[in-house]
Amino acid sequence: MNAQANNLATAASAMPVMQGWHDFVKSKDPTALAWLLHPDVVFESPVLHTPQHGRDITAKYLVAAVNVLTVPGFKYANEWQNEGGAVLEFRTEIEGITINGVDLIAVNEDRTLITGFKVMVRPLKAIQLLQRLMAQELGMKPALG
Repeated sequence: MNAQANNLATAASAMPVMQGWHDFVKSKDPTALAWLLHPDVVFESPVLHTPQHGRDITAKYLVAAVNVLTVPGFKYANEWQNEGGAVLEFRTEIEGITINGVDLIAVNEDRTLITGFKVMVRPLKAIQLLQRLMAQELGMKPALG
């Protein structure tokens, strides 16, 4: 295991909720996500106009996002943690567009539940692509939120 991968593995295991997140991303199992989310979790996305509040709607968007983004080549390139949560930098390529983004994850005081999940993505073409693909995944019109 290279040093960067070792650092990611160590960081993920430092906070059980983050290990749970990584397990969910690998498995894509929606039931694995449910126990990670606080009932009042807030989800923010570059393709939604307003924050989304609550476990059910957040789970819906996160499951769809993982289904869309975790194509072959998806990887978390870096991860940083502190007592308040984690920042995960990801990279992938879809339809010839390189997508670079971060997941900003806030956790509760005992670090067992996700209380906030904010996604930031670049470049603009990637946001536009993700808006279209997320709408398809969710069975919605292209203008989300």
